[in-house]
Amino acid sequence: MRLPIDPQADIARRAWVDCPSCDDARDCTVCADERNCREHWRCLISSKGTVVHLQCPGCTHIWSFDTRRSRA
Repeated sequence: MRLPIDPQADIARRAWVDCPSCDDARDCTVCADERNCREHWRCLISSKGTVVHLQCPGCTHIWSFDTRRSRA
């Protein structure tokens, strides 16, 4: 079952983070190269500190992501 896009999701504020439910890199060379793709982005719902709450417009999955983990 696909959820509707959250009314708090702001498509003007996009994030290029891997969706845990999608495998964009499988069929998209831009995503496979870990670049910002024009098609595969995520909507920002909200954020608090380093934690962002996102929704994938493709599969409508909602999840939270701690941006501290993405820094190496």
